[in-house]
This record gives sequence, structure tokens and C-alpha cells, in this order.
Amino acid sequence: MRVGFAGTPAFAATALEAILDAGWTACLVLTRPDRPHGRGMKVAPGPVKTLADARGLPVLQPGSLKDAAAREAIVAVPLDVLVVAAFGLILPKPILDWPRHGCINIHASLLPRWRGAAPIQRALLAGDRETGISLMRMDEGLDTGPIISRHPVTIAARETAGSLHDKLARVGASVIVEALGQLQREGHLEATGQAEEGVTYAAKIERGEALIDWRQDAATIDRRIRALDPVPGAQAVLAGATVKLWQAMAAPGRYGAPGSVVHADAAGIAVACGEGTLIVTLLQRPGGRRLSAAAFLAGHPIGTGRARGGGDG
Repeated sequence: MRVGFAGTPAFAATALEAILDAGWTACLVLTRPDRPHGRGMKVAPGPVKTLADARGLPVLQPGSLKDAAAREAIVAVPLDVLVVAAFGLILPKPILDWPRHGCINIHASLLPRWRGAAPIQRALLAGDRETGISLMRMDEGLDTGPIISRHPVTIAARETAGSLHDKLARVGASVIVEALGQLQREGHLEATGQAEEGVTYAAKIERGEALIDWRQDAATIDRRIRALDPVPGAQAVLAGATVKLWQAMAAPGRYGAPGSVVHADAAGIAVACGEGTLIVTLLQRPGGRRLSAAAFLAGHPIGTGRARGGGDG
């Protein structure tokens, strides 16, 4: 069976590696162009490109699929199926029609909930207790295609976007291997149209969403911190310095104006919220490393008073 793959980040690389380890060879790998990464902003390949190069796979890196010449170079390679995972480009109809059995997308939610670019983060921000992987036959809509299978995954109480990403990536890798096996044995995969009820959209996380609004309740802020870990990281201002918050716990009770530091000791930095108090236990100054509250306070003492985030005037 002639399998192609389209994807870019680590989530996609996990699936590609599983497909290759299961015995299929990708006839063609599509991935986004190399981009600057890290503090030095050096141009480097993404995880899928790195894996494809290591396995000696043919790779194309289109910057766009709107150009007819670029599409012709891609569809010149005959395929039975194209597996797509976090590719980063919308597939036009000529690409969707290219493989004999169509394009199968590995999507990190239980569709139709959380269609779009950031389903993992949006599920955490919303306080969902369950998400999962959907295998979908792609059409021209935004994650609107018929569902081949859905695989629920429980969201743990202290889940971060990073930990949930890894769980979902493993599930996605496993189920796409199963689906490809079924496709090879039976020659087709049944798919059912998505329900019209329960549709939500997972918009891309914008930079401004990283700024903490202390007027929100502590539980909501706690979810935001976990949803933005590891990227881009939730931000606030403590003792005049901008910091990223990585771990915190919500506690009940009201102790002052939202954004005020209630106390700061080795157990954590407690900040009053619109409802409840947030006890910050792991944080980071710009250019520094993640520190426990005790280590942070040893070098940067914080007195009680105002912390600042978004929307506190």
C-alpha cells in the first residue's frame, strides 16, 4: 500500500514513526519549511523533517499549496492514502482527491468538539474532563469530514498541554496503524458524518491570552497556566518583574484585591484572585530557568502587595 504522510511537529512525528515501525514506507513526506527555533533563532527542521531525513524518506516542504506548480509536483507521486497530522496547511481539493483512498486526518479531539488549530489547549481552558483522538476522512471544511473512529482519553486533574499532547500523540499513533492495517486488509474504511450538535472551535492561541487576568477565579487561572504549558507559558508581573507561571494550585477564600500578593514563602506565592487564591509553586524570570517558589524567593524576595496581570487596571 502506497502511504504518504503530511505533518510537521512532534505530534505528527510520533504517528509517522509508528507507521514506519509497523512496516510501511512513506512514499512521500510533506512538511512545512524549516523555521527559526530556540533563543538563537537558528533555522532548523521540524520533528517530522528530522525523522524523515533520518529514515531516508523523500520530503517536500511547500510553503503554500495554492500554487498549481507546487501541487503538480506533489500529486505526481501516486498514493493510496495520505495520513495528515498537524500539517499546518489547508489541503485544497486537488490534494484531497490525489490519494486513491483519500486523506485521513489524526485530530486531537473528539469531533465535532474542538475543530481547529488548538484542540488540546482549548479543552484544558474549558475544563473538559475528556478529550481524545478522531480519525477523520478529510473534506474541504475545517475538520468537518466524516469520522472513521473516535478514541476517548481522560484528562487528568493536573494535566498540562504538554502531558496531554504526549498522551494523545501515542493514542493517535496507535490507532492510525490499526486503521492502515484495516485499509490494507479490507480495501476501505467506513466513515460516518459528524453530528451537527456540539460543534466548538479551537482557535489558535494568541499571544495576549498568555497574560493572567487576576480578576478571574483561581481555578480558571490554574487551568490557563496548565493549558499554556509548555507554549507559550502564562505570564504575570510579580514585584515589578515579568515572570512565567508554570505550576500553581487554586485555594478557596478571598484575601484581598485581585492581583495582590497575600503571602510569599517556601510553600508558594499566594496571589488573590477574583474568587479564591492562586498559590504559585513554580515560576521563571525572563532568560532564567524554572524555579520552585523557595528557590525563586531566595534570589528575588517578594513582599505583600500588588501583582499584575491582564485586566487589573
